[in-house]
Amino acid sequence: MDDDDVSARKGSFRKFLEHLSGAGKAIGVLTSGGDAQGMNAAVRAVVRMGIYVGAKVYFIYEGYQGMVDGGSNIVEANWESVSSILQVGGTIIGSARCKAFRTREGRLKAAGNLVQRGITNLCVIGGDGSLTGANIFRKEWSGLLKELAENGDIDREEVQKHAYLNVVGMVGSIDNDFCGTDMTIGTDSALHRIIEVVDAIMTTAQSHQRTFVLEVMGRHCGYLALVSALACGADWVFLPESPPEEGWQENMCIKLSENRARKKRLNIIIVAEGAIDTQNKPITSEQIKELVVTQLGYDTRVTILGHVQRGGTPSAFDRILASRMGVEAVVALLQATPETPACVVSLSGNQAVRLPLVECVHMTQDVQKAMDERRFKDAVRLRGRSFESNLNTYKRLAIKMPDDQIPKSNCNVAVINVGAPAAGMNAAVRSAVRVGISEGHKMFAIYDGFEGFAKGQIKEIGWADVGGWTGQGGSILGTKRTLPGKSLEAIAEQMRTHSINALLIIGGFEAFEGSVLLAQAHDSHQEFCVPICIVPATISNNVPGSDISMGSDTGLNVLVETCDRIKQSASGTKRRVFIIETMGGYCGYLANMGALAAGADAAYIFEEPFDIRDLQANVEHLTEKMKTTIQRGLVLRNESCSEHYTTDFIYHLYSEEGKGVFDCRKNVLGHMQQGGAPSPFDRNFGTKISARAMQWLSTKLKEAQGKGRRFVTDDSICVLGISKRNLLFQPVAQLKKETDFEHRIPKEQWWLKLRPLMKILAKYKASYEVSDPGQLEHVHHRGHEEPAAI
Repeated sequence: MDDDDVSARKGSFRKFLEHLSGAGKAIGVLTSGGDAQGMNAAVRAVVRMGIYVGAKVYFIYEGYQGMVDGGSNIVEANWESVSSILQVGGTIIGSARCKAFRTREGRLKAAGNLVQRGITNLCVIGGDGSLTGANIFRKEWSGLLKELAENGDIDREEVQKHAYLNVVGMVGSIDNDFCGTDMTIGTDSALHRIIEVVDAIMTTAQSHQRTFVLEVMGRHCGYLALVSALACGADWVFLPESPPEEGWQENMCIKLSENRARKKRLNIIIVAEGAIDTQNKPITSEQIKELVVTQLGYDTRVTILGHVQRGGTPSAFDRILASRMGVEAVVALLQATPETPACVVSLSGNQAVRLPLVECVHMTQDVQKAMDERRFKDAVRLRGRSFESNLNTYKRLAIKMPDDQIPKSNCNVAVINVGAPAAGMNAAVRSAVRVGISEGHKMFAIYDGFEGFAKGQIKEIGWADVGGWTGQGGSILGTKRTLPGKSLEAIAEQMRTHSINALLIIGGFEAFEGSVLLAQAHDSHQEFCVPICIVPATISNNVPGSDISMGSDTGLNVLVETCDRIKQSASGTKRRVFIIETMGGYCGYLANMGALAAGADAAYIFEEPFDIRDLQANVEHLTEKMKTTIQRGLVLRNESCSEHYTTDFIYHLYSEEGKGVFDCRKNVLGHMQQGGAPSPFDRNFGTKISARAMQWLSTKLKEAQGKGRRFVTDDSICVLGISKRNLLFQPVAQLKKETDFEHRIPKEQWWLKLRPLMKILAKYKASYEVSDPGQLEHVHHRGHEEPAAI
């Protein structure tokens, strides 16, 4: 019984790939320009999806240079060609700058080499220069073919047969400098490298009371500098799009000395390599060092990160992003018609979308033009609302206004962590406290969850108290899974004692459930009639009202790193299958997405029931796999996916059935998935979403000022989360209807749509819900909705 029958039986997916035959089609895939981590994952997805739909897929080695040179640079790929490359940085098919392709003569040679192999579909993974080149090539295609026929290099039938070229692009660039997509392939991994270095530097800098100036990549785009400054709480950041105001030298020195006076033992200054002042003159890291040494006399060091940022293993985010984009690119190529313009597969919030390549390139060029003309506000706006929001959040959190300049709100706002610890919680608390103080509130920290709340473990918390919190894992405030049910009376008393006017709850499913109980207690305890906002934080990613929870990215990275090591061990010993149990309760997010990012053969989850026939089909699949050159297997199992098919049961079944073909090992990852330093994504997500939650609470409090209003309406208790493309506040009362309380999961989960991707890329038959034929959106700035991009 194959997986197609299983899917049909379960009725999981509506649209099938039957309508998308690639028979008789040939796809060429190339990587061009600078390399970026995750490019290999994109190449793998294009090759496997192409073969899956019956197309021939060709590697074009060394980018456009290989296309021009032809010969052994254009080679047909098979399924095994892309085995074991998911976790490899760089690009296995090479990348090169190519002057020849910029000339018509070069493009003529390239067209001849493609026609020779019947390639009329091109998938280009690169930056805006590479994609612009592909679009010129596409426009000239019919003219190039005519010229080749006139020269006698191809015959007339070939001109007819290969009349038009389809082009789909994916942006691979660590700078995240391409307009139209929220994230480019490689950006998240580059942030991982930067944050690893920053975390290491912070420990040594604190020992010696040092100032560190860190130079990161970004000749024309300050995204890496900005997000790493947010993620580590840097004292100052220099960006090409937003130069410092006149007199910045003095302001920066004042800021650094104020921070030292607050007993801060280190200063971190982050500089993008393309940093400029308002006159478009470069600001260099050495210049900044000289300034700090001469003006303040601080012991100062410069670290230039350079190509370290491009290197290393791709993060889980980049692998999933590249895999999704690669599959979508093949679908877009197969759906293209001669009238379809060249498109770019992009990420908008949490959705893959297709945008016209020309529009994206024009907007990207507009940013540079605005910077050249010193229209810096326009440059920031054109970068997109995510960039703008990052910049505004950084400014609010890094620079404290003098107390006498902050209008007092006379409101007390409390912050609490609830549920299991999740990476990013401390970044979220820091952000909430600082935004709250800058809004004029008195901020209180509640220790040890609802249990500590009931016991009165509540203290006022100040700006400096949360310094250095962003990079710390776990929960500094302490967190418990206890629900407030039995302690409602005691909690109400504590709220009365401390005059708490609003509550920010950062946590997992217990935070959601706890807020439901507080809402139900409105009538009996008027103390709970205050605005309450829940910010989702759990590695399980099971909070209703949000597609992503803080902490789930860190948990996924821990899982994927472990899987990489295990796969390496299996490759060494050959003919070995590993069965790995992940956390997540009844939610299969970690197991499913971990399997996609690690290239697993199967993932067992609660949301998709399975039986002994499915297990048997998986064993047969692995038995066949052992006959190829890929003699290893990886199977993930979510901890609560089945009462009877336990990890031990599956291990023994596989061991017995695979006897003589492969042997088995099992691993239970346990609580290590909760630990460690938060990933850049979780630090940034926690910082931004918490700042937004505090602004919402402030707005609610301002609306009620002087009216003595009690907050009893549904919209006064909300979950703030990412929903598709936007950040939304959704009332808990409404989300209750969409929740399976018994299994502690939302009734509908977006990531289940990605489940077939894992199966397809592992060579199973699976139905996959595809985009509507040729659906192209336009590049535009969003209206009033909050952009979900992180």
